[in-house]
Amino acid sequence: MILSAFLPLLALPLASAFYLPGTAPRDYLQGEKIDVFVNTLTPMLNSKLHSLISHDYYDPRFHFCQPPGGPVKQSESLGSILFGDRILTSPYEISMMQNSTCQMLCQSSVPKEDAKFINDRIKEDYGLNFIIDGLPSSEMKRDSKTGEIFLDAQGFNLGDDETIPDLPALNNHYDIYIQYHARDSRHFRVVGVLVYPRTVNSMVSGSREPDCFASQPFHLSEATNNEFYYSYSVSFIPSDIPWGLRWDAYLHVFDPKIHWFSLVNSLVIVGFLVFMVAMVLYRTISKDISRYNAIDLSEDVQEDYGWKLVHGEVFRLPSRPMLLSVMVGNGSHLVMMCIVTLVFALFGFLSPSNRGSLATVLLICWTLFGCVSGYASSRTYATLGGDLWKQNLVLTTILFPTVIFSIIGLLNLFLVFASASGAVPFGTILAILLLWFLISAPLSVAGYFWGMKHGAFENPVRVSSIPRQIPPKPWYLKTVQAAILGGILPFGAAFVELYFVLSSLFGNRAYYAFGFLFLTFIVVVLTTATVTVLFVYFVLCAEEYRWHWRSFMIGGGSAFWLFAYGVWYWASRLSLDSFTSMVLYFGYLFLFSLLDFLVGGSIGYIATYFAIRRLYSSIRVD
Repeated sequence: MILSAFLPLLALPLASAFYLPGTAPRDYLQGEKIDVFVNTLTPMLNSKLHSLISHDYYDPRFHFCQPPGGPVKQSESLGSILFGDRILTSPYEISMMQNSTCQMLCQSSVPKEDAKFINDRIKEDYGLNFIIDGLPSSEMKRDSKTGEIFLDAQGFNLGDDETIPDLPALNNHYDIYIQYHARDSRHFRVVGVLVYPRTVNSMVSGSREPDCFASQPFHLSEATNNEFYYSYSVSFIPSDIPWGLRWDAYLHVFDPKIHWFSLVNSLVIVGFLVFMVAMVLYRTISKDISRYNAIDLSEDVQEDYGWKLVHGEVFRLPSRPMLLSVMVGNGSHLVMMCIVTLVFALFGFLSPSNRGSLATVLLICWTLFGCVSGYASSRTYATLGGDLWKQNLVLTTILFPTVIFSIIGLLNLFLVFASASGAVPFGTILAILLLWFLISAPLSVAGYFWGMKHGAFENPVRVSSIPRQIPPKPWYLKTVQAAILGGILPFGAAFVELYFVLSSLFGNRAYYAFGFLFLTFIVVVLTTATVTVLFVYFVLCAEEYRWHWRSFMIGGGSAFWLFAYGVWYWASRLSLDSFTSMVLYFGYLFLFSLLDFLVGGSIGYIATYFAIRRLYSSIRVD
């Protein structure tokens, strides 16, 4: 509410002087050259996804036409490189407002050994990706559910494997349509790029020019060497779309009703949970507090029961307090990183024309918010009674970043061995390590000392000298069972958006519904906090005072369902044919589940600690 009230005020003074990075318009004169860049070949998510390995456009096994002097690599952001973009120049010659028909690109020769490699990539639905004036190549499609026309920026097919079974056809001719908006009679702007590939056996005996209108498809033979032409046509189409709205056709949200249904469903869940917690606090705890604080002079002894019975144990030092504080600190770090990144996305700062901006902002936020992990870990460890602060500081700074970097590094080795273009270069790895050691780690140390300066939180009750015996408890309050049960509702609040996020991460689909994602994240945070507080209250009522690890496990319980959902997504939407793709998918899925466990666990622990602190500060202990 407060944020929406300030949005119009923020927009007024900046409207005439502000544009997002990477979105400066370019005016073309008639006949001026338009650069065509090529990106990596990526598997397309149609009926099913068959691979997770991307290939460099100029991989010598494809034998694509190269520009004179060889391709030139374009500068890219750190996030763009991490997301697998490898942008290079191309031999396509396009001039503004100059149509061309059946323009020969080059004559290519593919040996039989490489023909099998190309045919296999066609069967796996690989797509080519062109970039013209910052816009990705696309195909115009209609949403079957809404009827809306949109531009699908997945790219366009390398070939066609549906005409003749087991004999795929190579798309060797590209019809390129460029939509332009005329500012005046001399200046034009590109507002749309469409590419429709065709397969055509264009070689004519006795002629050095291709016949782009031949009716026969072209099939690569795996028994003999292949000679054929690559060709293209260019057509310019006038458009009324202004340059500032040219991305609207790309930013298509599939089935927006299901996003709204998911959001409303999540709001109902969190509303129900907040109502339950409020009723527990108001009707049960308030009565208990009133009874415990009542002074009855006619009775000498007032017997305790339930959660008050363990008031002398509830703040007892848990097992492995150092590891718990490190996990809370790193989880808090990730929570802050997610919130700030989603706020940037919500305000539109992560422009799709600025490729890799999402990954770049995530990396910057992770680097700059290292102080959060140090501060949270320091205060948590001090509150738990720990005194080995030097070891805690070192583990907070290096433990989980090392684990995460090790997993990513191992997966990167599989990409290297598979000759995938998505393998992160050594220079990029070195840059990330420098960000960690030179910025993130010192900030984490500074945050830790800042937390030490503030010291531990003061517990409202003393810890008894002799531990109480813990009675048997119901099966659903045991740690693992409670974590699995407690994770259902936070996962249920986000599983619809999770489908679109997985399709974006693994299926090369762009995700733009950041408004839905931001609200869903807020709902998940509230759901995780309330579910954890509720479960821990039941645990305390059962006279089980070892709540510290339970609260973290219950808060992170959605990670179990995230991994299970990822397995279902693999079985229903993917058909990975190679061992490397399987390792990559389940490796990244495990990494996402680990990060979700840290995020949810830290939220659950922090919410539970302050709820318990507030609860036991409201009673009087004799």
